[in-house]
Amino acid sequence: MIGIRSLLLAGLAVSALAACSDPKFDDSSQFGSNPVLPDPKQFLVPPINVIPGPGWEKGHTPDVAAGLEVKPLATGLSHPRFLYVLPNGDILVVQAKPPSEPVKKPKDIVFNWVWGSAATGKGGAQPASKITLVRDANGDGKPELETTLLDNLNAPFGVTWVDGTLYVANTDGVVAYPYAPGQVKVGGPGRVLTPLPAGIINHHWTKSLVASPDGSKLYATVGSNSNIVENGFDAELGRAAVWEIDRKTGAAREFATGMRNPNSPAFYPGTNTFYVVVNERDEIGSHLVPDYLTSVRDGGFYGWPYSYYGQHLDPRVRPQNPAKVAAAIKPDYALGSHVAPLGLAFYTGDLMPQFKGGAFIGEHGSWDRYTPYGYKVVYVPFAGGRPSGKPVDIVSGFVDAKADKGFGRPVGVAVDRFGALLVADDFGNVVWRVTPSGWRPSVQPQTAHAT
Repeated sequence: MIGIRSLLLAGLAVSALAACSDPKFDDSSQFGSNPVLPDPKQFLVPPINVIPGPGWEKGHTPDVAAGLEVKPLATGLSHPRFLYVLPNGDILVVQAKPPSEPVKKPKDIVFNWVWGSAATGKGGAQPASKITLVRDANGDGKPELETTLLDNLNAPFGVTWVDGTLYVANTDGVVAYPYAPGQVKVGGPGRVLTPLPAGIINHHWTKSLVASPDGSKLYATVGSNSNIVENGFDAELGRAAVWEIDRKTGAAREFATGMRNPNSPAFYPGTNTFYVVVNERDEIGSHLVPDYLTSVRDGGFYGWPYSYYGQHLDPRVRPQNPAKVAAAIKPDYALGSHVAPLGLAFYTGDLMPQFKGGAFIGEHGSWDRYTPYGYKVVYVPFAGGRPSGKPVDIVSGFVDAKADKGFGRPVGVAVDRFGALLVADDFGNVVWRVTPSGWRPSVQPQTAHAT
């Protein structure tokens, strides 16, 4: 029987060897509404490329686009994943200890090691499931207060506030807490509004959350329990979907399906249309399948697991379902293959007017490519309420130029009350703040936050 160490080393050796022969490919051809999709490939061992530490050294920061500067807002955190700005300007930093998963086959050993390596950073506490409140009332980037708002949570990710209630999306359900902005502790015990699919196998565990513009509904994302149903269809009940939840009663239904791992739903400003970023499937090539940004239609089906990027059949899935493939909706906008988008925020502020109306996206970065890809925050311009044009790198430098050292990995993004961009870095255990170069706050803060 092949030992665990031998299996890991064999996988890495195959990936390293193949890295030398990675075919040239124009990655920019996979941006936008009509990405180039090469033929799928078969692998004995798929590409596995995890960049080791060391994390951020003192004084070392990411790179930013021309005219911008970046500084740490909060450090020493414990796996910060999601950010939410309350109406009073306080910033909630959601930190999560991922739930453990059972090991069923040798492949699980490899991938659990991959994901564990990709999630272990430097300079913070051990991963813990809690929400930290950060208060920077004067906008100078030096918080007056940093305190635990909630702890002992169950692998939280999404959070939103509506009419005196803070809603937290744990990995197994949405919990409601009485809360008024300005409080530094939650005002009472939580109540479960609705459960969400979890279970012993809980592969894509992050559950995102957003409230509808009128506050009557919540929308929660639930990722798949596998890459392409290798755990069986029963393990996928209710998953790879966006759920709609009645905020008063907790009644829930599947709003849209067929999205392998959707995250960070956000309503486009001034509309009732929300978008998600989606992590597509792995193990059919470095350049398949592009992850994407898409609007979400009520009743829409987006292909997973039967097809990708519309009606491109995935032959690995058995049994096949031609009717489902025929109904699959093509996503709005490709972001590139395996960039792993997890954060999405539309910009509504005035501090950086060049970004108004577009979307910031946090790309956690690849593992299923010979050469690392993603590991940055990009800006996607919009025109007429739709994504338009190529993505622009805004925050990068999370890996070194040789791609053999990792410093951080961006996840959630948000916009603070002054219009600055916030970035949660779960490997670096930092929240970064991006402003125009040399900017200093005025007496009166601007009203600007992520939608």
